[in-house]
Amino acid sequence: MHFVIMGCGRVGSLIATRLDADGHSVAVIDMDPKAFNRLPADFSGRRVTGVGVDRGALRQAGIKDAYAFAAVSSGDNSNIIAARIAQEVYQIEHVVARIYDPSRAHVYERLGIPTVASVKRTVDSVMRRMLPPDAAVTWTHPTGEVSLVTATPEVSWYGLPFPVVEELTGERIAFVSRLGVVTPARSDLVVQEHDQLYFAIAGKESTKLRSLLTSDPRIED
Repeated sequence: MHFVIMGCGRVGSLIATRLDADGHSVAVIDMDPKAFNRLPADFSGRRVTGVGVDRGALRQAGIKDAYAFAAVSSGDNSNIIAARIAQEVYQIEHVVARIYDPSRAHVYERLGIPTVASVKRTVDSVMRRMLPPDAAVTWTHPTGEVSLVTATPEVSWYGLPFPVVEELTGERIAFVSRLGVVTPARSDLVVQEHDQLYFAIAGKESTKLRSLLTSDPRIED
């Protein structure tokens, strides 16, 4: 498959290097030719000097044949404009834009462009590594009969299918927050690093669930 990366900074060069190492066709666009020095000597992809919002540069990078496009330069505006061009003009289905201002994320998401907010993502990642796994009640029905518990499982739960987690905890997973996107739980999903699981429980006591998720899962042979 062919991939086009706009921006050859630390993020863009690493993405391009990994894709190239996996045997994919890759083109990297950057306005500073010195930025390509971040790519390894054996990088076999295309290096396109230019602005990622310029259609000439995009065509030179093979945008028409691209499976996916990533705008990861240092400018929020350039990233979102380039992402929209790739999506709307060249009909690239898989597009993602990196942004530095997390307050803009919801605006770009409404345009149908997935975004990665660098600052927020970094803060969330650091916090998850500093704090122990936990489970806390985030909402309770006025009757007190039903609650929504947000839980961060222990590392040992990673890779377990959601149905297995539900069986081990005795609780139903209603939603999952993954990479800033909240979606309904599905039976084909597995627990991944940084997942926040939303359990629908009876009552409002989360102690048992917290105890289970902060310990190794007890899986019967």
